[in-house]
Amino acid sequence: MTSPSRSVGIVKPQPFAFSEALSLASGASLRDYSLMVETYGTLNADKSNAVLVCHALNASHHVAGTYADAPRNVGWWDNMAGPGKPVDTDRFFVVGVNNLGSCFGSTGPMSLDPASGKPYGARFPVVTVEDWVDAQARLADRLGIERFAAVMGGSLGGMQALSWATRYPERVGHCVAIATTPRLSAQNIAFNDVARTAIQSDPDFHGGDYYAWGVVPKRGLRVARMIGHITYLSGDDMAEKFGRALRGKAEHDAYAFGYGVEFEVESYLRYQGDKFSEYFDANTYLLITRALDYFDPARNHGGDLARALAPAQCKFLLASFSTDWRFPPERSREIVEALIRNRRDVVYAEIDAPHGHDAFLLDDVRYHRAVAAYFDNIGREVGA
Repeated sequence: MTSPSRSVGIVKPQPFAFSEALSLASGASLRDYSLMVETYGTLNADKSNAVLVCHALNASHHVAGTYADAPRNVGWWDNMAGPGKPVDTDRFFVVGVNNLGSCFGSTGPMSLDPASGKPYGARFPVVTVEDWVDAQARLADRLGIERFAAVMGGSLGGMQALSWATRYPERVGHCVAIATTPRLSAQNIAFNDVARTAIQSDPDFHGGDYYAWGVVPKRGLRVARMIGHITYLSGDDMAEKFGRALRGKAEHDAYAFGYGVEFEVESYLRYQGDKFSEYFDANTYLLITRALDYFDPARNHGGDLARALAPAQCKFLLASFSTDWRFPPERSREIVEALIRNRRDVVYAEIDAPHGHDAFLLDDVRYHRAVAAYFDNIGREVGA
């Protein structure tokens, strides 16, 4: 049984340096790179209770807890991982890793290229979900973890969990993939392209080498975030939060008849865009959205997802949300059906929640109960 929920407390990230070249799907390779990592809980004697948490687009290794010098910087999945929480750190050793190409401590476009002594910028190689998983496997080796009790993630993190199940089948006990998809739809690829175009069209982008100019393409980043944020919310959720309310005015006050921020929803999106442009790297946004576009495990199997997932040996939990129109439930059901064709052990939860794609980050009781029950069973399997 789990204890009353509490935080893992103050945590400290740790860099892991790798000198051996990592071969990438593009044909390029990356050497002398580092991964930023956080861990929570205690690895048991036989190292059987480790859980890898893979992050989505704008998240990082900082899954849970807070920092001593930034107490308001709470981990992005703090409601999921911690003592007494669905992924109970009194029972599991949880590993959070920042992916290559990101801007939160792992080697990425902002990092210095050893060959030139200057930031990689536009020269940083394009990376894929599979490249990230290969790098994570090297990290597991460094930690002495031969097999994860579970690999889990939401959205893009769920794609990584699926890739782990097929790329390293003998090293995964359970795959927990939440609000994810086996491939992006044309509409999703289109949203990503519009966002990238906004960034690349910003006069301060300078072909991706804006570091040398001492500027940030904030206008493009703002627009990219605004586009993305719209897709993370459901129409009903936006209607309930904002409706057609005017900023600082009563509902029936006169319009300003101009092009400034007039509606509450406009104010909210501008705020989200401004905040994002202050902490996220533009080149990282390009890299990660392209990795999303490229993920398609069935591509090399004639489009047959069941054949693509056939190497998997682990058990699965998939969860989706009724109002998630970016990665809708039918995409999760497609994965479930492919796993059933392979006679894999799979649990599927479809949650009727109003919050759209962002629901995987929120506190829906039914969702958290489903994950907690699943991990309780994992804990019994590994003696945690």
